[in-house]
Amino acid sequence: MANSVSSTEVLTFVSTAAKVTGGIAALLVAVPALLYAWTLLRPHEIHTRVDIDAPPSRVWEVLTDFAAYPEWNPFIERAEGRAEAGARLSNHLRVNGEIMVFGPTVLAASPGRELRWLGRFVMPGVVEGEHTFTIEDLGGGRSRLVQHEKFTGALVPFAGSTLDVVDEFNAMNAALKARAETMVR
Repeated sequence: MANSVSSTEVLTFVSTAAKVTGGIAALLVAVPALLYAWTLLRPHEIHTRVDIDAPPSRVWEVLTDFAAYPEWNPFIERAEGRAEAGARLSNHLRVNGEIMVFGPTVLAASPGRELRWLGRFVMPGVVEGEHTFTIEDLGGGRSRLVQHEKFTGALVPFAGSTLDVVDEFNAMNAALKARAETMVR
């Protein structure tokens, strides 16, 4: 006796397969979207600061002289581009002994006050880091440099220690302080 399949059975199978496939596709969209939303509410953040015996204008000069980074910066070993809103940078970071290259977009550049950029891994929503350097005038030719990074994105909860770069921020702060304090004007 031949085993035959009716057209109703075929349609039922196709309908069920489409529902399962649609459900899987919905999960593949929903899970990353929920993870991204979660990190918007609870971003991974890093915050460091250093007081510098130099005026904000000198701190800004050191911070934005990207061509000189190889001479002093232990974290961002090389940077290319312009410190102006809308400009694209090419930053070469040393993290855990390895070089990582990324191209953030400058969001704000206020001389003597703030430099802020947004870097992305692969595409928006995967891993995004908004990095801010704020220069505070302490008076008397002194400044405070605050570095802040806010990481958001669907993969941030899984990035673990990769995003823990406090030591690198502190090393850059110390090196920038030393350079700004010893610059001959």
